[in-house]
Amino acid sequence: MKAALVGDDGALLHRARRATGRERGPDAVVAGILDFAAELYAYGAEHHGPPAAAGIAVPGIVDEEHGTAVYAANLGWKDVPLRDLLAKRLGVPVALGHDVRTGGLAEGRIGAGRGADRFLFVPLGTGIAGAIGIDGRVESGAHGFAGEIGHVVVRPGGASCPCGQRGCLERYASASAVSEAWAAAGGNPDADAADCARAVAAGDPGARRVWQEAVDALADGLVTALTLLDPRTLIIGGGLAEAGEVLFQPLRDAVRRRVTFQKLPSIVPAALGDTAGCLGAGLLARDLLTITSTPEVDT
Repeated sequence: MKAALVGDDGALLHRARRATGRERGPDAVVAGILDFAAELYAYGAEHHGPPAAAGIAVPGIVDEEHGTAVYAANLGWKDVPLRDLLAKRLGVPVALGHDVRTGGLAEGRIGAGRGADRFLFVPLGTGIAGAIGIDGRVESGAHGFAGEIGHVVVRPGGASCPCGQRGCLERYASASAVSEAWAAAGGNPDADAADCARAVAAGDPGARRVWQEAVDALADGLVTALTLLDPRTLIIGGGLAEAGEVLFQPLRDAVRRRVTFQKLPSIVPAALGDTAGCLGAGLLARDLLTITSTPEVDT
């Protein structure tokens, strides 16, 4: 769990981390979140004045309108009324968001997508998700599933995915997929995607094959996304993006080769790193205050 106090100007005033403790069960995780938030609130009240609102971003399926963590396989959650629980504990307004969409909100407003009216944020981590940015907000979709680019099928009939499909993008281009492929190719079960990137930079032909397969799959998925969404900026984040130009040069080339009538967006690295989620949660909280401070007008 990552947490932060965010000032009115968007500055990070204080940051803290704590183990999620999911091995203790879903109820214990919720209790841990509430305790962590209460401690952060107390710290803020002592050092900066009482926080005016809170934002929280969680993985899985999130009903942002009703403030419910609908489902998170890794945490064992089902229909957790997290917004109400946190609001009761802290006594301030609370906004609940999806972790990737919240990180995308921050990248769009104050990070790599700043100034872009349309952007797509794609973090490449254990899996692959996406956040669709439109005029300063992030689209969640009719059912909270918008942006799940990791489950676009790029290799029909390919590797099975826990979602039930075969050939999903995240089975080929996520950091975990690259780690798995490089470990198998090199015969080293401890090798990971960062090792593969270093080997690519050193000119290892085996690493280059593994890397290019991932880049080609990613380009196929991204071209599908830009065909549907026509973003002005394509922001790539997550662990795989830490490879820098080892990733971005071949990726830009691969996307460029695939587009025909589509407009090629700017393809840029994420700017906020692992602070994006906390900053995005702060933006959700600030939006709450902006909404509640707007006077009503009788008509």
